[in-house]
Amino acid sequence: MRTAKVSAWLTCAAMLWAAGVQAQKPKESTSPGILHRTAPEFVRADLAGRSIDLKSYRGKVVLLNFWATWCAPCQIELPKFDAWQKKYSAQGLQVLAVSMDDGDAPVRRTVRRLRLDFPIVMGDAKLGDEYGGVLGLPVTFLIDREGRVVAKLKGETDLAALESQVKQLLAK
Repeated sequence: MRTAKVSAWLTCAAMLWAAGVQAQKPKESTSPGILHRTAPEFVRADLAGRSIDLKSYRGKVVLLNFWATWCAPCQIELPKFDAWQKKYSAQGLQVLAVSMDDGDAPVRRTVRRLRLDFPIVMGDAKLGDEYGGVLGLPVTFLIDREGRVVAKLKGETDLAALESQVKQLLAK
């Protein structure tokens, strides 16, 4: 009897765990909120103190990534985004990253360790709210050349699919 209860409990726990993993799979947001609207503008200083104005990137495809140093999937994505910046910048791609860390010291260490070479600004709850709520990281937005948000991707992203979306936007 006791073995049956333990077995049933383990089966239930396994099902709940699997459901949780399923719910956390990255997906493109289908809520209307920010999609197909002009991206909320912001001006922030990057880690080098330069003013980064989102509006100044009109005419480019912007990959805007909200991340944090403690986010494991972010550590995987950021170097790939850096490679894309180098590969596609001549075609009009601009990668911008918004760190949601509380302070810039760990961000600076991570940027040096990963050798990232694109603008990184510090974010806060207000900026996250302007982008429809940045709950859970990473969250990536694709912004077209006219400044409209065309995709919002939550969680660890299928990088091959995202690169395909980037290339499609660059071809327009």
